[in-house]
Amino acid sequence: MDWRSAIKGFQAYLKLEKSLSANSIEAYSRDIEKLYQFAGAQTVVINPEQITLSDLRQFINWVNELGMIPSSQARILSGIKSFYKYLLMEDIIKNDPSELLESPKIQRKLPDTLSYHDINKLIEAIDLSKPEGPRNKAILEVLYGCGLRVSELTELKLSNLYLDIEFIKVVGKGSKERLVPIGGSAIKALKIWTEQVRVHQPIKKGEEDMVFLNRRGSRLSRVFVFMMIKDLVQLTGLNKKISPHTFRHSFATHLVEGGADLRAVQEMLGHESITTTEIYTHLDREYLKGTIIQFHPRN
Repeated sequence: MDWRSAIKGFQAYLKLEKSLSANSIEAYSRDIEKLYQFAGAQTVVINPEQITLSDLRQFINWVNELGMIPSSQARILSGIKSFYKYLLMEDIIKNDPSELLESPKIQRKLPDTLSYHDINKLIEAIDLSKPEGPRNKAILEVLYGCGLRVSELTELKLSNLYLDIEFIKVVGKGSKERLVPIGGSAIKALKIWTEQVRVHQPIKKGEEDMVFLNRRGSRLSRVFVFMMIKDLVQLTGLNKKISPHTFRHSFATHLVEGGADLRAVQEMLGHESITTTEIYTHLDREYLKGTIIQFHPRN
């Protein structure tokens, strides 16, 4: 099988069987394209089914020489493993050459977080006298109050708000749905936006069910949310690198530090594996030190 046919089949598999988003499929495709480029650069062109473990090791070295950081290499490796799992499933290959391929060791970077004071500072900096003010406040309250990904926020629907029972339904990665509790501050901000402001603006056909809209009545883009937060950071003078994801990290960190069960946090974040959630167990060192001094019998 040639590379183009294999990649096309892999894309269809990711879309139809794995239910991945267009962004994820594009990312996986780029990874396989790199392997295709490597195979094409050899003296004799190697087809997907002819690739061996030795070829894949050489490919990883090649990627390393391009200057890619270990986390990027690990992501590419994950894409290749998925690609060969697909080829094995389709009986295009009999043995998986990526099975014994080891991922580069990467140091898990602790996500940046905001203090509760920083979050309040950003929310208070929003000018509520402007038409977009109540909407922007609701965006930050929901990002922090529910720990949503930015794509989950921009795709949030009115029909998925169950504010009377303090829950919202979120469509996450792979179109997986989950129910997330929503607190009083976020509910209040959402109600002001949806019931007092949103009802007075024009809405584009097909966007009637979207919670967050721009001035033209269309759903917000991910880029808009990034830029809105960037402007607020500059306005408040916070000397930190902050993105929509920072609010998600802060949501999880504050819950774990407050004693929340890790499984419950995993469920709320929509993490498939508990190991992904475990990164939020980093606690303030002074807090840990104080805990040991206070509670350890030898102290």
